[in-house]
Amino acid sequence: MSLNNTPAAERVHIGIFGRRNAGKSSLINALTSQDLAIVSDVKGTTTDPVAKSMELLPLGPVVLIDTPGLDDTGDLGALRVQKAHQTLNKTDIAILVVDASSGITAEDQKILSRIKEKKIPCLVAVNKSDLDSAGEIPKLPDSSAIEVLPVSAKTGQGIEKLKERIAALAPKEEENRRIVGDLLSPGDLVCLVIPIDKAAPKGRLILPQQQTIRDILDTGALALAVRDTELKAALEGQDGRPGFHPALVITDSQAFASVASIVPPQIPLTSFSILFARYKGSLKALAEGARALDTLKKGDHILVSEGCTHHRQCGDIGTVKLPALIRRHTGLAAPEDLHFSFTSGTEFPEDLSGYRMVIHCGGCMLNEREMKFRMACARDAGVPMTNYGTAIAHMNGILERSLAPFAGL
Repeated sequence: MSLNNTPAAERVHIGIFGRRNAGKSSLINALTSQDLAIVSDVKGTTTDPVAKSMELLPLGPVVLIDTPGLDDTGDLGALRVQKAHQTLNKTDIAILVVDASSGITAEDQKILSRIKEKKIPCLVAVNKSDLDSAGEIPKLPDSSAIEVLPVSAKTGQGIEKLKERIAALAPKEEENRRIVGDLLSPGDLVCLVIPIDKAAPKGRLILPQQQTIRDILDTGALALAVRDTELKAALEGQDGRPGFHPALVITDSQAFASVASIVPPQIPLTSFSILFARYKGSLKALAEGARALDTLKKGDHILVSEGCTHHRQCGDIGTVKLPALIRRHTGLAAPEDLHFSFTSGTEFPEDLSGYRMVIHCGGCMLNEREMKFRMACARDAGVPMTNYGTAIAHMNGILERSLAPFAGL
């Protein structure tokens, strides 16, 4: 996959933090040699976290996130600071930008403490080190392993060294981390069931489908994509044409029940959502969370959360189909029996104590760190969490079958 086509969830996320006018936006422009971020002498120019996907050598494809100033004031400023802190949940590498003339302030110390709590690799870039007003390079406590580098976004001083140190902090990619390729052998045929309905984006496949097909091809296996309406004919053959006998069938979660009734028991079956739960390291916990659906009681509150912000359509899986399935599964059919709340994109409550359980999408738009953060929020609150595909498989009585392809789970 080329650098330009690398999905945002697969890129290293670099969060740039600091006080207003510390030079965060200027530093981003210096790192990228482009005018990506708006630069102004007016305090508070960056009012919301701004993410930009690009290539940063010698690291490769990254997402740079410019955040609001940590010393913003007023009620609105407090919300901006909160947004900056929330950005840590998806940050793989944090860069704290400090103004050389003012040194490390209380706001800087606060964000450093949060970075340490979340165990995020971090660098401190002391910007404007070229100015006469620059003081001595500030020192962190002896116990801190965070490197402090003098830089100048204006002159380029120290920028190349900063890039090298960022690259050194990048999380090491797991060689065996595959979506589906480790389950296959070269020449295997994989059947992907992709319903084309009102919810399907016009003229393209959604990201999990694209990534799964690419991983199949990287293995040297064969990918056969069919609609759910043609699946039976594809497997059994039609008009004298022999049927296919795939090594694995992968289905969209919404078609799980009908696909399971068509695919013979001897053919392994799972879903895109379950594959991505395994890919992001959370399948076992999500499978356990799905069983909490059997314990729901009248009055329980359920959070349904999605990582993207797609346009909701009539019959949307998260807001319409999933709640209907849960009501049918539990027998709690009256509107007042179960309460549902919905979030999407970056909106995810850190305090989940008011919910009985959380049901999340497959998380294809979220990087691994943010998905693990959300899982940790649920775990710390003692709230079971599962995802769409795992929950739907459980409610259709096929969870064990859909987990069978994963040895040892």
